[in-house]
Amino acid sequence: MSLIRYESQVRPPLVDNNKDYHQVTEDIVRPIESAPSRLWWTGFLISVALLCFGVFSIYREVTYGVGQWNLNKTIGWGWDITNFVWWVGIGHAGTLISAILLLFRQGWRTGVNRAAEAMTIFAVMCAGQFPIWHMGRVWMAFFVLPYANTRGPLWVNFNSPLLWDVFAISTYFTVSLLFWYSGLLPDLATVRDRAKLKWRKYMYGLLSFGWTGSTKHWQRHESLSLVLAGMSTPLVLSVHTVVSFDFATSVIPGWHTTIFPPYFVAGAIFSGFAMVQTLLLISRKVLKLEDYITIEHIEVMNKVIVLTGSIVGIAYLTELFISWYGQNPNEGWAFAQNRVNLFSPYGWSYWLMMGCNVISPQIFWFRKLRRNIVVTFFMSVIVNIGMWFERFVIIVTSIYRDYLPSSWATYYRPTIWEVGFYLGTFGLFFTCYFLFSKFFPIIAVAEIKHILKKNGDSYKKNMYQYEKVSVDEFYHETHAEHH
Repeated sequence: MSLIRYESQVRPPLVDNNKDYHQVTEDIVRPIESAPSRLWWTGFLISVALLCFGVFSIYREVTYGVGQWNLNKTIGWGWDITNFVWWVGIGHAGTLISAILLLFRQGWRTGVNRAAEAMTIFAVMCAGQFPIWHMGRVWMAFFVLPYANTRGPLWVNFNSPLLWDVFAISTYFTVSLLFWYSGLLPDLATVRDRAKLKWRKYMYGLLSFGWTGSTKHWQRHESLSLVLAGMSTPLVLSVHTVVSFDFATSVIPGWHTTIFPPYFVAGAIFSGFAMVQTLLLISRKVLKLEDYITIEHIEVMNKVIVLTGSIVGIAYLTELFISWYGQNPNEGWAFAQNRVNLFSPYGWSYWLMMGCNVISPQIFWFRKLRRNIVVTFFMSVIVNIGMWFERFVIIVTSIYRDYLPSSWATYYRPTIWEVGFYLGTFGLFFTCYFLFSKFFPIIAVAEIKHILKKNGDSYKKNMYQYEKVSVDEFYHETHAEHH
């Protein structure tokens, strides 16, 4: 008998319905090889329509200036920076699943990591649009890059957290893209070898970089994965920390607080996992991948959501307590009047945020609700609505009432072009995701095969006989051939 790794029956299988290696390839590669369904075309065309509306909204803003948005003398940051922080947060779950769970050898990541990594890349692409177009004179965007130039004393300010953002997000995007693409190579080679049309064989041949599946290729692939995971792990924590510095390093009441870095990171993982749930629950149904994205995967991700949601709740309460305990009248006013007071102009947004982010995820303490697909899908949408309002509350309620009471009458509402820009980024995100799901395997075929022997349904059933065997007998049987 060959050497095997024993795994307890208590741990449920990660691949259902007695799959063998061939069935895994067939199930995951089938959507790529078949014609797109009517449902795919409907979703894709809606996404492209939203993207076109977003492009037109940007055209309006670039042509006529930032005055097309409803920013005013107190609110210099509005929907655009809110949406920037929200999209950066959504991109966090992918790297967490890919990097940190890879280093901790968590087998359940294999069913969800590919889609989560793709989501990270698309979300960061969407996030990057907001600061760029917010510049107004977007043709001068390259001024943020510290390169040798002839502009004399005109140079980037290395003390500005906005410049740190440029470095953090560009690094994050680059490493995430490398991680995602290097993981795709074995699967692209599989699609290449199965391709019947000449152009598909040629295209996937180019994309797979000549992967042959040799031992040397696999060894280098594994080494590269570990190196990239090691590089990505600090990025998971640093990127949203740097984004939080945009606010924490200022002296504005409501922003000037040291709890922001861990609070932003927890919130980013919280919203990222919610978006992964939203996308994967739709994908598993449409592409018939229920055997690979199982109830177990959904339950584990819901546990992460309830944990990070609780951390975010503690951060909210800590902020409130310190605003009272610190006895700073300006800080106290920012929280007690601008946010907590339900009858203040934006009080409703604070309590909506609290309801969505702190109270609603607590239903996941109940196993039955954690494993309910309808509840999970509904909650994943609610969480991301709540996280959008968290960013809105932080940004707008801290600055809409400044030290000059004559400015207070101004109530900030976004214009159609601000809303259009936001919807356009949804169009960009889902257009990219639909194209990804059509031309690339949405689940990592090679990684699923890697865990099939110890986590697959049929293989785990064969393990049952060893439950009754003593440790010495089990060792003797499984190692007999190797002595």
